[in-house]
Parts: sequence; C-alpha cells; structure tokens
Amino acid sequence: MLNPKYSVHIKNDYFSRLNFKMTATHYIQQSLNISEKSISSTLQLLAEDCTIPFIARYRKDKTGNLDETQIEQILKINKQFEEIVKRKESILKSIDEQNALTPELKQRIEESFDLQELEDLYLPFKKRKKTKADAAKEKGLEPLAKIIMSQKAQDLDSLASRYLNDQVGTEEEALQGARDIMAEWINENMYVRKNLRRLFQRKAVITSKVVKAKKDEEAAQKFSQYFEWEESLNRTPSHRLLAMLRAEAEGFVKTNIRIDKDEAIEFIENAIIKSNNETAVQISLAIKDSYKRLLEPAISNETLQEAKEKADKKAIEIFSENLTQLLLAPPLGEKRILAIDPGYRSGCKIVCLDEKGDLLHNETIYPHAPQNESGMAMKKIRSMVNAYHIEAISIGNGTASRETEFFIKKIAFDKPLQVFVVSEAGASVYSASKIAREEFPTYDVTVRGAVSIGRRLSDPLAELVKIDPKSIGVGQYQHDVDQTQLKNELDSTVMKCVNSVGINLNTASKSLLSYVSGIGEKMADNIVNYRAEHGAFEDRKQLKKVPRLGEKAFQQAAAFVRISNPKNPLDNSAVHPEAYGIVEKMAKDLKITTHELIANKEKISRISPEKYITEDIGILGIKDILKELEKPGLDPRKAAKVFEFDPNVKKITDLKIGMILPGIVNNITAFGCFVDLGIKESGLVHISQLKDGFVSDVNEVVKLHQHVQVKVTEVDEGRKRIQLSMIL
Repeated sequence: MLNPKYSVHIKNDYFSRLNFKMTATHYIQQSLNISEKSISSTLQLLAEDCTIPFIARYRKDKTGNLDETQIEQILKINKQFEEIVKRKESILKSIDEQNALTPELKQRIEESFDLQELEDLYLPFKKRKKTKADAAKEKGLEPLAKIIMSQKAQDLDSLASRYLNDQVGTEEEALQGARDIMAEWINENMYVRKNLRRLFQRKAVITSKVVKAKKDEEAAQKFSQYFEWEESLNRTPSHRLLAMLRAEAEGFVKTNIRIDKDEAIEFIENAIIKSNNETAVQISLAIKDSYKRLLEPAISNETLQEAKEKADKKAIEIFSENLTQLLLAPPLGEKRILAIDPGYRSGCKIVCLDEKGDLLHNETIYPHAPQNESGMAMKKIRSMVNAYHIEAISIGNGTASRETEFFIKKIAFDKPLQVFVVSEAGASVYSASKIAREEFPTYDVTVRGAVSIGRRLSDPLAELVKIDPKSIGVGQYQHDVDQTQLKNELDSTVMKCVNSVGINLNTASKSLLSYVSGIGEKMADNIVNYRAEHGAFEDRKQLKKVPRLGEKAFQQAAAFVRISNPKNPLDNSAVHPEAYGIVEKMAKDLKITTHELIANKEKISRISPEKYITEDIGILGIKDILKELEKPGLDPRKAAKVFEFDPNVKKITDLKIGMILPGIVNNITAFGCFVDLGIKESGLVHISQLKDGFVSDVNEVVKLHQHVQVKVTEVDEGRKRIQLSMIL
C-alpha cells in the first residue's frame, strides 16, 4: 500500500548519492553545457557588481569566452537557485513550527531542488481554509480512514458503526467522512501528483467556447476562431495560446484544460488500490471525489500556467529579437535633417534639425486636402532646405505618409536630397513623455513628435531608448505576458545594444547614458549635469570627477563611451583604459607613437599577442585589443539606405491579387512577418509563405527593416487585411 502522505521516496540524484551538497555552480551546470570554472568565475564577477556587457567584452579570459547570452543564462539560473534555497528555508521553518519536521522529511526537502516537488512535500502542512477532511477529522473519523486505506478491513458497516457519535449519526455519514479524509490524502500523494502532471503535459487538450451573451459584439469578432476551438495543449503555438487567454480575459470565451477523466482515475486506482474487498469500493469513491474536487482543478491550472510561462518566454524572445534589430537599424549619421510628421486636416508638422539633432526651426504646412496649399508648402520646404542646409528628409510612416512622400519628390531642390520614410511607432508616446518635456519645455507634442521622427533617422538607437520598448510595436501580445519578465528582458536588450555600439560621451542624452554599463539613471543625470556645468569631456578619466561616479562605475563604463577628437586616440575606441599601458608598450616596441599605431594594419600585424599577456588580461583580451586597434570605434551598424515603394500603390484599394511589390519588414511574430507596402495597412507573410520548405523560426528567413519582394495573395478590404507571399 502507498503511504497516504508520501507515496514514494524522492529519487536521489547523482549528487545525493555522493552525499554531495548542491552549490549554485553545480545547479547551473545541470542546465548549461558550460564548464564549472567558467560558471564559478562568472558568478564571482557578477557578485563583484560587474555588468554583463563588461564581463562579455573585457573578461573573456576569466569566463572562457562566454558571450552575453550565456552570462545572462548563468545569472537567471543562479536567481532560480537562490529562490529555491530561500523557499526551502521557508518550508522547513513552517513545518518545524508545526512540530512536524521529521528527520526523513527534512532530508527530502534539503535534497530536492525542484520547486514543484518542494510544494508537494509542503502541501500537507500548508495553512489553508478548513476543508471537508478537517471537519471529518474533528468528528473523530481519521482512524476509520486509516483502517480503510490499509485495505485489510472487512464488514465496513460494522466497523463504521463504532465511530458514531453526537456529530456522526449514521454509518454512511461515517464512511463519507472517511472518504473526505482519504480524498485529501490522495490529493497530497506525491506519486499521484507527479504522474498526473506528466499525463497532463502529454495529453492535455485546451478548449475554448464562446460566451453566448458576448458572441455578437463587434469586439468579439477578432477572436471568432476561438468560439469553438480544441487542440492538444503541447502543440498549441505560443501566439495562439496568448490569443485565447486574452479572449478569455476580455470575457468573450471560456477556456478549459482537461485530459481523459477515465484514464486519470484508472491510473490513480492502479497506483493505490491493491485489494478487491469492500475497502476498494470506498477508496475508489474517494479517488473520484479527489480527482474532481482537488486534483484536476489544481493540476490543470498548473499545466496551463506552465504553458503560459512557455508562451510568455517565446513571445518575449521574439520581442527582444525584434527590438535588437530595431535599435541596431542603420543610422544616417550626423546630417542636417528636415523631418515631417504628416497629416491632412491638421497639416504636416515640419522641423529642421542640425547635425547633433538640435531643433533649429519648426513650421506647419498644408499641402493636402482640405486646404490643398501645395504651392505655398513647396516654397516653404525649398526655403527651409536652403536656409538650414538640409541634407536629408525624414517622413513619418503614419497618416498621409505616401501622399507627403510624393509631394516632397515633386519639389525641385537645388541639390540632390535623400528622402526616407521612417517608422513613427512610439513617437506620440515620446512626445508626451517627461523626457520630451524636459528636452523641449516650450514646444507642444506635435513639434516633439516631428523631432523624434527626424532623430530616429539620424540615430535610431539614441532616439528609441527614450521610449518604453512596449510602445514601439515590434512584438506580439506584449501586454499579455509577464510584465516583470518583459521589462527585465527588454532593459537587458537595450543595454546590450547600447554597449555594443558605444556612445559619444559629449552628445549622448540622459536616456542613452543610463543604459551604459555601470551607469544607470541617477549617474546619467550626474554626468549630464557635470557636462552642462564644465563643458565637454576631454578624456575618459574626467568621468571620475562626476559626483558619485567611483572606481567601480568607471571600470564598468569607461570603455563603452567615446570622446570625439581626443588627445589620447584610445579614448575614441573600445580599448579599455586598464589596457592603455599594454597598447603604449606595443607602440613603444614598434618604435612608433600610439597615434601612429592605430589603424596601421601593417604594424599591428607584426605584434605577437602572447608577448603582452598580463595577470589581468589574457590572450583573448589581447586579440580583442588588436582587432579594435585596426578599426577603432567602428560602428557595427550598416549605413541607412533609401527605399522606394511602388508609386502606383497608395491605398489598400490599389492592391490586386498577383501583384509583386517591394516592401519593408516592420514586425516579426512567431507565425510570420508583417510587411510595410507604403500604405496604412501592413500585409502578413505567414510563416508557410516565407520560402519553399519548412520554416521553424521566422528570424532565420527575415530580419526587421529587411527590404523584400512580396506577392499579394489575398486582400480583405472590409477587415483591412492583406495576405502576402515571399514565394514568388
């Protein structure tokens, strides 16, 4: 017979058999194929408050050349380990306070590093509301339940009659109370719970049914495919699960997770019932009650939560990948830009920006209906282009974008100008933000929005860091996933991008500076204030004069900031100040100056890396230094290119099935990518239409902002939906 509380001993793992005390390093090693030494070194660096970008770039020799993703995984799994340790301490304390902590139970808890298993061990001791079993125990029926559970009793009516009292009037009442107690024991049975979970994980089906009272509401129609839906949960794509759960959250459908009830009950009966006498009937009744009332609701909810967590993780990964591509989009660079936020009735808001992105002039023109002042608008544009020496024009891709682009291209400028259409996603969020108000306190939101459109052409990274990533619109179901995880992942993504590019210390905004390794918001504020008071930084060392920026912050940040035209050329490179002495020695050995060494491939090729290894900087670090010396301060991003949409397509009604059109990928999801065709509505290329053959990951085929050729396969003007194919 299986013990009613603990059905099986926990299977000892490798470490337990060796009487081994689990450490964070060993716990992490079970999940990652990384050496113990690399994990330990990484944990040590993280404990010393080193940032992930700094560790990945400047401590390669200590970590064994781990990249940012691997270091981030170590950090996440270490947090899981710490959470488990903390939970174990809490569970042990709680059980001990109940005077129920036996040596065997204590050992089981200490050896387990599975949160689910720990919760199962704790379940019988968990504080809860009064249950049916508690009420039955108060009536003195627990001994009867134990006798029945032993499966050796005969003549249950006679046995039950011994437990009649003021609270128990009949034998059936006594047996019912015993069944209530047994049902709770079965629910607390670790073997049963563990194997039921496996059954749910393998065979659970998710169903959704429409809420009849809401079926005809207009808002419900976008979820119409889930009005009567059923599929295997483990085959449900992340985006579909999140869509169903959103539909349920908005009250349009009801979802349910279930497995075959008969199969589940048969499994439990086979696990627990070992006799064929009267007790088997009572235990079977208790099993059915336990499954319906306790086990199924709990395990199905766990299973859904687990599926939701996986769906969240997938959606966040897609969002993070899209955000990376968006932030690292090609910059035009330091150019004088005329930016246009297009509009019809309210006109087109124009701003002129200098090379640093500072506002020189703003104005509103009305080239479109209803005013149709195109002649006057052309004169104003020509005048501004000449007066402010404009080199490029940036047009937001919202309302009236195509009409504004055509209007601009009709103007005969005195010199060739590049005309770009840029995404204005999030520009309105920025324009109403505290950051925008601080930058432009005397201007309204329309001017701020136009400035953002111009700046994101010049340097997408520098401008987009000012906007909450969720408002940029390059993910799926971002409001439905775990918001803490999403924020942490996106903040980490922005930090990686900022530090991979490096920033100009003398022009970077507070928002951009706050993402530099080791700095943060408060320190960024201090840097901006120091810069305003003392003027431009002349070298990296001057950072140490910024209030509250100590040695640790300097160590983490210094190599990720750049000084233009510095006295020491290394201050405009990714070489860390701690390695300046090594570079100077290299130059001295070659009998040249540091200035003469930089970008001198012939001289650099003569350097033997092994000769310059130190206690702190190994061969990997030296090789990185040599690569950087060849191309100091090189921006990893490509240059911005002008893109031409089909001039004959201005609105959805211009589309015809079979058309081959140029487009730009403007969003990527798990089920395909959306392509901007130069009109208000983007078209969907389903994952099955990306290329011939099976595609498991959309990002393997396309990237954000990629220029593509697509074929129109379906146009639904009423629903504003366009289906496209890249299989031409």
